Amino acid sequence: MGVVIESSVWEPNPGLYIFIFFASLFSILAFPYASNKYSSTGSSSISSKAPSLFDHGISPTASSLRFQRNFLLIYSLASVMEGLWSVFGEFELAYYGLSREQMMFSLCVGFAASLLIGSFLGVLSDLIGPKKVCFLFCILHLFLGLWKRIIDQPSVLAASICLSLAASIFSFSFETWMVVQHEEQGHRQDMLSETFWLMSFFESASLIGSQVLSNWLIGNNVDKNMASHSTAAIFLAIIALVCLLRGWTETPQKVALKEYRASFSTYIFGDKRIWLLVWAQACLHFSVAVFWILWAPTIVADGREVHLGLIYPCFLGSRMLGSTIFPWLVSGLSSLRTEDCLVYAFIIMGLVLSITAYDYQEIGVLVTLFCIFHAGLGMIFPSLARLRTMYVPNALRGGMISLSQAPANAAILLFLVQGKYYNNIGNSTIIAFAALGLFTAAGCMHVLKRWGKQPYHNWHKL
Repeated sequence: MGVVIESSVWEPNPGLYIFIFFASLFSILAFPYASNKYSSTGSSSISSKAPSLFDHGISPTASSLRFQRNFLLIYSLASVMEGLWSVFGEFELAYYGLSREQMMFSLCVGFAASLLIGSFLGVLSDLIGPKKVCFLFCILHLFLGLWKRIIDQPSVLAASICLSLAASIFSFSFETWMVVQHEEQGHRQDMLSETFWLMSFFESASLIGSQVLSNWLIGNNVDKNMASHSTAAIFLAIIALVCLLRGWTETPQKVALKEYRASFSTYIFGDKRIWLLVWAQACLHFSVAVFWILWAPTIVADGREVHLGLIYPCFLGSRMLGSTIFPWLVSGLSSLRTEDCLVYAFIIMGLVLSITAYDYQEIGVLVTLFCIFHAGLGMIFPSLARLRTMYVPNALRGGMISLSQAPANAAILLFLVQGKYYNNIGNSTIIAFAALGLFTAAGCMHVLKRWGKQPYHNWHKL
């Protein structure tokens, strides 16, 4: 009698999608009722809360809501463009027959470009205006899409450089542009926190949408539809450029480089609190990059076949859920300060990566841990944006964000070269360093609370 060996393919439980969806929906729909109930007790901070994006009807803040909705539309388009290449990139490289070493080399070149060029794009944004740099983001995607349509197999290294620079711009330019326009148009400052968590929410939703779009474009005929992603990227880039052109008029920047350097030296390099914020941002950037590089090898390490494409939406859905928790924590319903929330979130995320690094787990446990990690990201991103608004002048915001990524990009490049290219460092060691960085970020947030402003003030008029 022959022996029949059954092979199993691991897939997440469909109930996980349902839970994440309804938990996010409940969090969004229940928050207005909870905040109204809290305001009825006499809290002035909640009674003055601005209307939500999901409010309807004419109100005194209709222009603020219109501004918020228009910006989120542009930001979502940019997120879909980023997601298209990130989802499709590795598959495209494998389709063209690149070896593992060639893929790693292109990844190293991309991070080197982010380190050597991307670190200073934020400074350029502060000097010439963030809207112009947002244009550059769209132009990079448009150029790459056109290039891939014209040339069947364009330079992989050039494509990696373009995408890395676009990712660097995406990390700071749209947030900086929104905050600057928000202040110039005189909108209420309490709507900034709402816009921050909505940015994280819509970005995650757009990344899921980009995966759906990628699968639909490829279909069942890979050879025939391989160039469809380039067409989609061209189309989205053109729409985003039109929206930017028809968007808000940006006040011309008249800051000289010498004056900018003096301000940066005084308000950024000369403020120990911002150094703490910079280190926390760098550690977060490093841990997120490490996760996206190593999550798939970690899950399939035991040799089992896994549908990674079904796990990816779980992570982003968890991040959406985490972002909906943010307004509950900063609206007055909780007594915790933003720094307190960040301390707990960084510690939990550090523990998740520590368990992943030093203790073998079943695939289901790993997916659960990674979902917790992304739920923390959903809460941390808007929280750090809120702290930047409190401590960093708008005129220096882009430079502060991009330069804070320089040490993280340098560390990632080092670990890629030594760990993934030369195989001198194991994956568990790299993940352990990421966990250590998150623990130090938690310490920075604890110290920032002690050194921070009492009570909260920022660079803007309330």
